[in-house]
Amino acid sequence: MATPDPMLGGREESSLPFEDVMRRSEESRLGSGESRMSSWESELTSVQHSLKFVLTLREEFVCPVCRGVVLNPQQNSCGHIYCFLCLQGLLESSSPSIPVCPVDGAVITPAEVFQDNCCKREISGLEVYCTNSPACTSVVTLRHLQEHLRSCQYERLQCCNPGCRAALQRRYLQEHLAAACPHRMEPCPHCRQPQRLGCIQDHVQSSCPEVEVDCPSSCSLKVPRHKLTEHRESCAELPVECSYRELGCSVQDKRGRVKLHQDAAVNRHMLLVLRSNTQLEQQVEVLQEEALLMQQEVQTDSLLLTGLQKKIRPLLQQNNSREHIISAAQRTLSRQEDVLSTVQLDVQQVSRGLGLGLEELEELRESLDAVIQEVSAAEVLREHLGTWEQNLKQHSGLLELHAAQLSTNEQHRQELAVTSYDGKLIWKIEDFVSRREAEVKGHPPCLSSVPFHTGTCGYKMASKVYLNGDGEGRGTHLSLYVVLMPGDFDALLPWPFRQTVSLSVLDQSGAGNHQSLSFRPDPTSKSFQRPAAESACNVAVGFSCFLPVSKLETPLNAAYVKDDTLFVKVKVDMAGFDPL
Repeated sequence: MATPDPMLGGREESSLPFEDVMRRSEESRLGSGESRMSSWESELTSVQHSLKFVLTLREEFVCPVCRGVVLNPQQNSCGHIYCFLCLQGLLESSSPSIPVCPVDGAVITPAEVFQDNCCKREISGLEVYCTNSPACTSVVTLRHLQEHLRSCQYERLQCCNPGCRAALQRRYLQEHLAAACPHRMEPCPHCRQPQRLGCIQDHVQSSCPEVEVDCPSSCSLKVPRHKLTEHRESCAELPVECSYRELGCSVQDKRGRVKLHQDAAVNRHMLLVLRSNTQLEQQVEVLQEEALLMQQEVQTDSLLLTGLQKKIRPLLQQNNSREHIISAAQRTLSRQEDVLSTVQLDVQQVSRGLGLGLEELEELRESLDAVIQEVSAAEVLREHLGTWEQNLKQHSGLLELHAAQLSTNEQHRQELAVTSYDGKLIWKIEDFVSRREAEVKGHPPCLSSVPFHTGTCGYKMASKVYLNGDGEGRGTHLSLYVVLMPGDFDALLPWPFRQTVSLSVLDQSGAGNHQSLSFRPDPTSKSFQRPAAESACNVAVGFSCFLPVSKLETPLNAAYVKDDTLFVKVKVDMAGFDPL
């Protein structure tokens, strides 16, 4: 076997203490040996003392420290070889004393220890029996033993299912995982979702959505657990109230009995409906009377406003005249002040020696008194002017209040005059061009029609239009929508809203080429649920691309915009709806 040159290591380390030499040599030699240790050698350290070789292991291949086959052999200067890990442990346990070979007592100098690759090749080629013999009869070389064990059917392996501690031979492991392990995953017989075998029963009894369970309302049906909420909507044993409760019916019982009650008490319910309708008609009459009274008040206010305007005109004229007088007086006052200044200068000159007579001095005094009187008169005129200005502001404020009240009453009267109660709306949109140009510039975003109703006690609705388009149709199409609004009779009406709605742009040429689109409400959409009382309306529903702008402005065989006016029609199909 090859040996290193001991003299070379001695010359390099001769000037250092023996302990430092050992430490540095150990780091350089053993450290490099560890890095070159093969993976199969490191894996065999746990079984190196239980290996059975086909041929008797030569003594030189037995580690003198652990008495097992040498793994990653390291040769000392005495010629003996050791396992890398055994030699490392021997050096560590001998510190601070000098380590010696356990065979012949020779000093182990780390600088003289080297890895014996020749011995390593011989050992790696030795044939051994599988560690699972005699069950496994395979014979492999030492370096391929671990590779064989990774596929040996007699190797004992731990079950990989969490919670299972069973260890079985590889040939039995697959069957154990598939059929015998109590911790394996199995599909639920109902929902087919994988569950731990021991938890399937609890899953079925408590949470499986497909298991049929008894109705909580004690009806005779069994329904899947995930459909209990849906079943509740139709369960005949669930306590409910009569649908005519808000009209005065106090019956409350199981759904099936309430259904029989509703079928049997039709006459009574119709009387409740008629009574409610009578009350509603009385309310409508009261509203109409109030509308007439408001119209009379508007007319009275108009007459009063006209009278006030007539009274204010003379006041304005007088105010203008007063302003001219005050302006003239102010100009006169200014001139008089100039004259007064001149007079005062003259008086000073006289008093300094001009020696004018007493008569001239008297005349100057009289002239000064006259100027003072004119100034006093101007001050009086100014006070009168302030009084007139206050009166004018008061009359102007009253005029603005009456004008605002008149506008509000007129708007309310117009809404009452055009409100429809037959489910139809004909909407006349004037100034089409200017309103569309305003939308293009960003204001206002859309136009809204006056409300209309599907009946005297029906749904309250309105229409919305974007002349320059909305959403996908912005800038290219006319967008047309309809919206549900809070009404006075929503509590009596069925929800969600289910009637078909037709939207049209009317042809004004007489050819009848109207453009129409219809939609049937989606009962699951929030737009067709009962509007909240505190909200103005629901979200509008319709067509963002109802009609291209090019076809709207230059149609063939039709005239949709005529005299700068567009007509929109909304019709609600009330077929199948039982009005109140």
